[in-house]
Amino acid sequence: MPKINKLGVIGSPIDHSLSPFIHSRFARQAKINIDYRPYKVEPDEVNIFLKDFFADKNSLGLNVTLPLKKEVFKLCDSKSQEVSFIEAANTLIKKNRGLHAETTDSTGLIKDLDEKKIELGNQKVLMIGAGDAAESILFGVTKQKPENLFISNRTIEKAERLASKYNEFCDIVVLEDDKKIDADVVINTSSAGITGEFLEPKMINIKESTTVYDLNYSINETPFCKWAEAFTEKVHDGTGMLVQQAAKSFEFWFSFEVDVKKVLKEIEQFKNE
Repeated sequence: MPKINKLGVIGSPIDHSLSPFIHSRFARQAKINIDYRPYKVEPDEVNIFLKDFFADKNSLGLNVTLPLKKEVFKLCDSKSQEVSFIEAANTLIKKNRGLHAETTDSTGLIKDLDEKKIELGNQKVLMIGAGDAAESILFGVTKQKPENLFISNRTIEKAERLASKYNEFCDIVVLEDDKKIDADVVINTSSAGITGEFLEPKMINIKESTTVYDLNYSINETPFCKWAEAFTEKVHDGTGMLVQQAAKSFEFWFSFEVDVKKVLKEIEQFKNE
């Protein structure tokens, strides 16, 4: 009987996750048998869950989503340079009876931006939000060397803490409440409209030339994308990033490079069913 590799994604909530669908398609391409499941895990349950999950000899790894990315960081035996810096991980790999932590979020975003021909270098970039989702991509965004990088967040102190941490890579400006800017690229990292009421962003002068990228994804349009489409046709949700970061996780586990475009087409078909 062929080996079945045990994988999964942990977080809370987790029911909406497309990761099992995506990784099942990756496995078909690689001709690998996997058992990839979503697991609802709360922060105070992480330690016990990881011990139980990886006690199985067939368990290879896990993806990690909110609110557990910082929790798993504390429990891993080794970490990549980026994970060590941001103190959060979204991919766990069983190595030599220990756990190794990686993060593929910023890699996934930059790869998707490249596919969509969206440049960050020498551009005015506005990031909305300063939470865990923002920090998961900020390492990669700053390495693209934007001309200006602005952060807007309801709690200015939180944005200032994030800016001070990453200022060694790129000059970051925290927007005050009454400040309004012209941006070439807007990246929304907040979950406004997904987990609560959507409020129209007041800090952006959106033009037809502005590119808008929402890290959130949905079977239907996200509220942020729907709002932005009234001003520009250059609007993208986070589906591409989701698949790209998942592909990098799969590569860490199996050393296999998947056809991302094929899986994106399958997701579009799934959405339209």
